[in-house]
Amino acid sequence: MNLAHGGNLFAIARGRGWDWRDIADFSASINPLGPSPRVFDAIRDAAGRIVHYPEREPQALMEALGREWSVDPDQVLVGNGATELIHFLARTQTFETVTLAVPVFSEFHRAFRASRCVPIRQNWPSTGLVVLSRPVNPTGFLPDLDPYLRQTTNPVIVDESFLEFTGASSVTGLLSVRPNLFVLRSLTKYYALPGLRIGALIGSADSIAALRAQREPWQVNTFAEVAALAALSDRIHYAPSADFVSRERAWLAGELEKLPGVQPHPSSANFLYATLDSPVAPLEAHLLEHKILIRDCGGWPGVADRNAVRIAVRSRAENERLLAGWKEFSCAS
Repeated sequence: MNLAHGGNLFAIARGRGWDWRDIADFSASINPLGPSPRVFDAIRDAAGRIVHYPEREPQALMEALGREWSVDPDQVLVGNGATELIHFLARTQTFETVTLAVPVFSEFHRAFRASRCVPIRQNWPSTGLVVLSRPVNPTGFLPDLDPYLRQTTNPVIVDESFLEFTGASSVTGLLSVRPNLFVLRSLTKYYALPGLRIGALIGSADSIAALRAQREPWQVNTFAEVAALAALSDRIHYAPSADFVSRERAWLAGELEKLPGVQPHPSSANFLYATLDSPVAPLEAHLLEHKILIRDCGGWPGVADRNAVRIAVRSRAENERLLAGWKEFSCAS
């Protein structure tokens, strides 16, 4: 089972003796518009606060996230990234069975090691914990979960880490009728803050209160909190993101279709899934020599295609750089 992560930029740069700034990272799907300029100002302004403990829980951030996602602050549990929250939930809760509707984020496999897997497009069980993604990583498929969530009564986690890029509404609107529904959100992707590690778990007030009682303090550091607040306050910076990604995704898919042996698939997220007629490893190695990283999806649970890649949608200049390296590989093959 392939559980390696993308976004291994700094380790690769260190191993190759490269400046990390010279590497185009298409293996991690982050908003190509980057973080708000307010984020950097907020971090500089907060430097004097590092000699003090942050709040046990970042109350101001919980309130801001509640406003952003139209839920009460006491329904929001903030953590040191979505990964930390996944493992916290798995460590502190007992479920009769766990079913992963694959493909899902690899950390669900690590956290729920005894889980079983079912394909995302099949019927999902009516007992035990079920983990679903919306949109699905790495395919970008956007499943309609509403009928299932209204009919079933079993606990469900829905990973919506990439949701902002889709234009779809969150399933948090069902929390009033589904008290054992949990929704995982991330500030890594849309807000472009992966290095600060900020995520949130949303649920009913009672469910979140029970989790909060088992929570270790100080999961969110001072810089992460002020950066997240600054990002959330800057609607103007992030407003073009979904449209920008949609246009660039369509352009990039069209260009990839012109390459021999490459079949990009429809996607609703800020990444493209493409199947290849030949093994990924030679292409990956060729692009690496050009300081370009892509994500090999071969071996992912739930991914039937042996030769498949996930490619982040980046800026036009970066996307053209990827295509130039790929075309060179195709001509040489």
